[in-house]
Amino acid sequence: MTTTGGGGGGEEEEKARSTVVCVTGGGGYIGSWLVRKLLGRGCVVHATLRSLGTPSSSSEHMHGRQIQQLSLTNAYMAPLWTHVRIADEKKTGMLRALPGAEERLRLFEADVYDADTFEPAIAGCEFVFLVATPMVHDPNSTKYKDTTEAAVDAARIVLRQCERSGTVKRVIHTASVAAASPLKEDGTGYKDCFDESNWTPLNLSYAFTNAYLDVRTAYVWSKTLSEKELLSYNDDEPTATGPEEPRRGRAVEVVSLVCGLVGGDTIQSYLWSSIPVIVSPLTGDALCHNSLLFLQALLGCVPLAHLEDVCHAHVFCMDQPSMAGRFLCAAGYPTMRDYLDHFAAKHPDLKIQLTEVAGEGVRIRADSRKLEDLGFRFKYGVEETLDYSVECAKRLGEL
Repeated sequence: MTTTGGGGGGEEEEKARSTVVCVTGGGGYIGSWLVRKLLGRGCVVHATLRSLGTPSSSSEHMHGRQIQQLSLTNAYMAPLWTHVRIADEKKTGMLRALPGAEERLRLFEADVYDADTFEPAIAGCEFVFLVATPMVHDPNSTKYKDTTEAAVDAARIVLRQCERSGTVKRVIHTASVAAASPLKEDGTGYKDCFDESNWTPLNLSYAFTNAYLDVRTAYVWSKTLSEKELLSYNDDEPTATGPEEPRRGRAVEVVSLVCGLVGGDTIQSYLWSSIPVIVSPLTGDALCHNSLLFLQALLGCVPLAHLEDVCHAHVFCMDQPSMAGRFLCAAGYPTMRDYLDHFAAKHPDLKIQLTEVAGEGVRIRADSRKLEDLGFRFKYGVEETLDYSVECAKRLGEL
């Protein structure tokens, strides 16, 4: 199912006709900003959402903030799935109103739990941005038992679709630092540094999760195994099955951007995803604060990046003549204690409601400049991103 967008015109019509891209999860926190950025560059954008329909009046007031709170308990999985789809439907108007959308945005209905539906959106594209990720298991699914199975299978299916398209040059995946923990396999501590070689051990029980909060464990598994599946595609293996066939490289390059906690701003009309986690010590939101504790314990730090930088990094990866592999994307690697100290020093008008921190005294050394060595530069540092997150939370009524 497709529809055209609506809104203002663009400035680079010739380039728009020559560069066609797909953004899965185009209505989400990162996806919507990325769609806006790509439209601003004159690209023709194929954006996917789970649903393009009109939300029912009985559910119109279910906002992203409420969805986030529901998503932290398994008891609400079935009603949450319904509300997530409703919220997704409400995002279409926001996307259609973006400058350039009327001429160059096409919206497609597609779902990770039915990955064959992505093929129409991918057809004719040069670059595919895999932003969509299943946060909550679809209770109606008879094919998959959890989000991990769905995400890994979707990765395989989408890569095959990209090959079949004959036009896709590169897939750029929005990965998460949750899949790059420096925890040692035996759980006795952390490795010496935080870099692209780290993969989160899946044999451990993670701190700050329990029977009611294992959505976080499911997210770690889903992001880790789906990223590994995608990156394995870069291996130089034959695409034919016959032993007499010559070895040849893959037709499509896969880039994985391992993003830190993303904050700073949003074009959405509500706070959803990571900004409530970033500012949770100030809001007193215990569930979001627990997510901050979880990240600190999992990673030994809480890597941070501004949304604008994250989306710029995605476009940077598109612009390179050739690029493949795994790249960390974070402006810095502060600890949870650093977050609280900054809030106390720079925002004395706001009381710190929750003072508990994890990993007191722990500081992991970051040892990666792979992205920057290619020429990428972060516009916002850690302190600026924290400050802009506070301002965004104020603007949208969180503070």
